[in-house]
Amino acid sequence: MQIKIKHNRRSFIRSSAIAGGGLILGFSSVVGCKPVEAEVAERVKKAIPNEWFDINSFLKIGENGLVTIMSPNPEIGQGIKTAMPMVVADELDVDWFDVVVEQAPLSADFDRQVAGGSQSLRSSWDGLRMAGATARTMLVAAAAEAWEVDPTKCTVEKGVVFHPDKTQSIDYGSLAKKASTMTVPTEVKLKEVSEFTIIGKGKSNVDIDDIITGKPLFGMDTQREGMKIACAVRPPAFGQKLKSFDDTAAKAVSGVEQVFQFGEKKNKIAVVATNTWAAMKGAKAIKAEWVKDTDAESTADHEKALLALLEKKAEPKREDGDVDKAFQEADEVVEAIYSAPFLPHNCMEPMNFFAHVTADKVDTYGPIQTPKWTSDRIAKLLDRPVEQVTVGMSRMGGGFGRRLYGDFALEAVEISDKAKAPIKIVYSREDDMTAGMYRPAVKYKFKAGIKDGQISAYELTEASVNSGMWDMQINAFPAGATPNYRVTSNQMESNITTGAWRAPISNFLAIAEQSFIDTLAEKLGKDEVTFRLEWFQRAVDNPVGKMEYVPEQAMAVIKLAAEKSNWGKAGTAQGMCAYYSHNTYVAEVADLIEVDGQPKIDKITCAIDCGIVVNPLGAMNQVEGGIVDGIGHAMYGDFGFENGKPNKKNFDQYRLIRHNEVPKIETHFVESLKSPTGLGEPTLPPAGGAVANALYKMTGKKLKAIPFVGEEGVLG
Repeated sequence: MQIKIKHNRRSFIRSSAIAGGGLILGFSSVVGCKPVEAEVAERVKKAIPNEWFDINSFLKIGENGLVTIMSPNPEIGQGIKTAMPMVVADELDVDWFDVVVEQAPLSADFDRQVAGGSQSLRSSWDGLRMAGATARTMLVAAAAEAWEVDPTKCTVEKGVVFHPDKTQSIDYGSLAKKASTMTVPTEVKLKEVSEFTIIGKGKSNVDIDDIITGKPLFGMDTQREGMKIACAVRPPAFGQKLKSFDDTAAKAVSGVEQVFQFGEKKNKIAVVATNTWAAMKGAKAIKAEWVKDTDAESTADHEKALLALLEKKAEPKREDGDVDKAFQEADEVVEAIYSAPFLPHNCMEPMNFFAHVTADKVDTYGPIQTPKWTSDRIAKLLDRPVEQVTVGMSRMGGGFGRRLYGDFALEAVEISDKAKAPIKIVYSREDDMTAGMYRPAVKYKFKAGIKDGQISAYELTEASVNSGMWDMQINAFPAGATPNYRVTSNQMESNITTGAWRAPISNFLAIAEQSFIDTLAEKLGKDEVTFRLEWFQRAVDNPVGKMEYVPEQAMAVIKLAAEKSNWGKAGTAQGMCAYYSHNTYVAEVADLIEVDGQPKIDKITCAIDCGIVVNPLGAMNQVEGGIVDGIGHAMYGDFGFENGKPNKKNFDQYRLIRHNEVPKIETHFVESLKSPTGLGEPTLPPAGGAVANALYKMTGKKLKAIPFVGEEGVLG
């Protein structure tokens, strides 16, 4: 079974211990969260109660029945601030209209407060359910005690507990005080999936009204009493260090109050001012002299080094069978090399963070994907007990992995400590694009042996900057489906800082791998969908070694995408890409048509198996955002270095997908009873691969490097 969501909206925005008491804190709230069902009429929102009663760390209930549910994980645009409370509310069995959602601060009461790896719901699913079910059990116990009846005979519906004989009822508001004093049960009964009333129903983003009316939700919106704005001057090229600087002109800018060096090697200059404009203007007025520290690398150097690494012998990360013998005995050997450049993250909201360092505490707040790790690093930086550090989480205007690293938070803290003032550091767009943490440049070499019409051997060699493949990629298809299989990974060290970029490694490996698989299908004279299904079937019939995936689930999304896209239809160049990442199975089909003599991406059909879909509306947004992001960066993403200096600094040079270039998107979710898996990242990797394969069908040109636009004149 599958759930279909068809949506042709065009969008250009980049879209990825439970029980016990605790102090309930929050930074923003939305009262009366509205469902999207048109048939449900608006109703009057309840007033904020005079008294709240803490039930557990996740929730508190007011005397009038209003329920506050904490959302513990950072909200990065993946919709977790809506989805997590939905899970708690469903098990609590409360009306969604009666829910107030608050962003929780960093707290030991919550597990894994991280936005990364598309793991928020997956890792918290059981805990969230238990939090709601535990609270429901305590409320029912309070009612049963008042009635002197067996609590297991009572029933609950939308925040009201009913007596076993149905003649009496008590609402949660009336039970909250008593329930908050009751012993926390060690065992509770969770709902059956068929009993869910909120999970699986589309709910609008709990912050949507505040977002569209410009309320202060994001880090850039932060305002605190006495707060100063800081901008930083960093080395203009990787491999440089600060020798000296003249701050005369900067200090002459009205509003600039302080200028000083900071950073681990005193390699940065802070300009502290009363406002953002003054801080930015002052930073530009700094006259700094930079000298060589390490090698100044260029893209041409990276190209040579990575090509050399593809030929370097190294210990395989995985090897099944006798790969060399299989290649020697093959009827034909097919090889191809695919390349991808460094890429910046380009979040809509540039990096920023607030910090106020005083003698007895360190108060910080802003857009951060890793609050716990950041608090630990702040404590280490200042040589303070971590208990003195608080980290509050604002909404994030995008992150895509860039906000995992918290370097900007550490900058804010150090500047505040030196300036003896509350500080908000603000990056300009140029700062954001040139300060580092890029997706690493990479090359993949594929080699396959064909024997008697079958793939008898398969070898993948990786050459990457600073980091390489994870087990998730090494043990993914075609591992397990190929008797002779080898993966080797080599890395070159670089002073250019790199890091996770939405769907790390998979974001380009999917394009390269799936393009190569189409090449093999063509060599064998087989339909691309049929070829994939036959190859996956080998993992079912004769599995080899460890597999990170379930072949039957992968085959199911391929079949679904092919069916719903009307695979093989005339008059359209279609490309298939199927890829498993972050525990989720995705298959996408790209439809290309010709307009004014040029290929145009007309439609993407996407099939997904991500377990239970908690919020279909939010899930659809993630699917579409990942697809648009994947297409845009495959088509246009280009970035490089000359003598250590980034060759692009702003959007007048760095091309993103445009509004009129976004295709129609049709989404199909596989209906599942399994726990939710990741969704913020998995739809991005297959998008570029589907488009590449469709472009080959239309143009006859095999694209082996991104960006696609400009390579050999394709679409250029």
